[in-house]
Amino acid sequence: MEHSINTIRFLGVDAVNKANSGHPGIVLGAAPMMYTLFTKHLTATPKKSDFFNRDRFILAAGHGSAMLYATLHLAGYDLSIDDLKDFRQLGSKTPGHPEYRHTDGVDSTSGPLGQGIAMASGMAIAERYLGATFNRQGFNLIDHYTYALCGDGDLQEGVTQEAMSLAGHLQLEKLIVLYDSNDIQLDQEVAAANSEDVKMKYESMNWHYQLVKDGNDIDSINQAILEAKKSDKPSIIEVKTIIGFGSNVAGDSAAHGAPIGAEETENVRQKLGYEEGPFEVNSKVYEDFNDTFVRRGDEALDEWVNMFAAYKEDYPELAKELENIIKGNVELDFETVLPAYKVGTNEASRATGGKIITELSNHLIGFIGGSADLTKSTKAKGINGDFSKENPTGRNISFGVREHAMAAMVNGMTLHHLQAFSGGFFVFSDYMKPAMRMAAIMRIPSTYVFTHDSVAVGEDGPTHEPIEQLAMLRSMPNLDVLRPGDANETRHAFRYALESKETPVAIALSRQNLETKKASVSYEEFKQGAYVISDKENYEGILIATGSEVSLALDVQDALEKEGILVRVVSMPSYDVFKTMPKELQETVLPSNKTKRLAIELGATDMWYRYASNVFGIDRFGESAPGDEVIAHLGFTVENLVKVYKDIK
Repeated sequence: MEHSINTIRFLGVDAVNKANSGHPGIVLGAAPMMYTLFTKHLTATPKKSDFFNRDRFILAAGHGSAMLYATLHLAGYDLSIDDLKDFRQLGSKTPGHPEYRHTDGVDSTSGPLGQGIAMASGMAIAERYLGATFNRQGFNLIDHYTYALCGDGDLQEGVTQEAMSLAGHLQLEKLIVLYDSNDIQLDQEVAAANSEDVKMKYESMNWHYQLVKDGNDIDSINQAILEAKKSDKPSIIEVKTIIGFGSNVAGDSAAHGAPIGAEETENVRQKLGYEEGPFEVNSKVYEDFNDTFVRRGDEALDEWVNMFAAYKEDYPELAKELENIIKGNVELDFETVLPAYKVGTNEASRATGGKIITELSNHLIGFIGGSADLTKSTKAKGINGDFSKENPTGRNISFGVREHAMAAMVNGMTLHHLQAFSGGFFVFSDYMKPAMRMAAIMRIPSTYVFTHDSVAVGEDGPTHEPIEQLAMLRSMPNLDVLRPGDANETRHAFRYALESKETPVAIALSRQNLETKKASVSYEEFKQGAYVISDKENYEGILIATGSEVSLALDVQDALEKEGILVRVVSMPSYDVFKTMPKELQETVLPSNKTKRLAIELGATDMWYRYASNVFGIDRFGESAPGDEVIAHLGFTVENLVKVYKDIK
């Protein structure tokens, strides 16, 4: 065992040294935790690394990636010694922080401290919900633990505290956090920034707390994990370790983020009695991992495959539903389930969205989510009551006022193959953006439903009126932002989100009513990102609009026509999607010979110059007044926009 632990240590340190970049301190200090978890508890298998009922592991302290890669290599995942030698190099399988979809055996991208435990909490919600939904007597198909390994920094992040508060409230008893408590941060000692009582803090959050005084005592670590599994609460195990254990910078912040070098590594090798050279592994270490971790995981996989085959015989409909969730399939006739809205429909797209969520939930058993204490306003609410220990099949997550954790927990549920969504006011996308960015990096289809998408929020004033948020999110790679202009575009937006495979989707909905003025466009046209909603023969110019401004643009078109001026109106529900379309398709919507264009949107203008030489938007903060008065005050009226268009030279 000791030799295997030291092998993790030195493979990790060798990788950091070769890259001349990385974090050796956690590798040397926390390796016994990793070894204990993998060889004695974690049930997973490199034979099928996406085995659905595997235990999940998130290295919340993502800077410890060299330790994770070393462990995954020893455990038999698709990571070679050469991959370890390529640590932090361009195009390698071993990037600086763990990346989901990129490295075999990595269950979640991690790096920015704090989000790991929040995503793990989302995974634990998914495990409980799926188990309660699909398990039957004799068929424990969904029954596993979610583990996270964090450091002092993780527990100082606000998103972690939000998530741990909710996880304790929900009593997510199959969530176990190993806390690498070494009292050192990058700058200096933790005590310089923190003086809280860890035990009292987390017990007050309804967590089961244990302390392991010696991070090298694998028997005590093992016993603590066994005790955690017996608890009816989520568990945090504080393991006192020494950062940079065995090195000349042990217990010092200098061990955190700089290589210790070949000479000092050799000194540590001698001190710990480790005889292998750089990147060398004794065959007995591979045998150790094979006899413990690999064998246990392979047996669990074989047992599960046989169980599921029998389950399909006894519960064919449920089995089909679960298979769809596992494969990410959405088998739904959207046109039947969500029929087109009639011309004349006049309701806020948030209200339409709420109805659509309910209808989709009735047909999709994996559709689950909720809002950040705003359900009465956002209408984004799951069905079957609030999710809780007493109601594990409830599909409404009461996230409370915890926007950042909400988004990260939705990511955790999505990583567990649920079709998860969140709900919130659009202005609070500022709080959620780091988790949305993480979803975009991981290429997972989380859905973020936002309402109150413009200054039409009105009376709540500038603090609640989004201005720059559309531009902020549109600038993010691999995130599709949809701003539907009426009820029919709203139904298409939710279909688009559910059919997405590798791209998270943000749907921005209105507080105010939106009138459906045109017959429903086809879904094929909608998912181009932009389409011609109203055309005129021999038109001279183009109005481009999104969301609530589409209706306004149609009214401006009518007013201009009365003056003998003909314009085309383009609805652009997704700026992001349209810019990825072939140039030939873009040309059919926005012909290059029609240069007189006016883009209209209740938001920041800068990005719109890609499509229009003239933009009417908002580059200031809003006002506190009734929404329609604010809109008029800022010039979004038919009369003013007619003038703006006519003034274009």
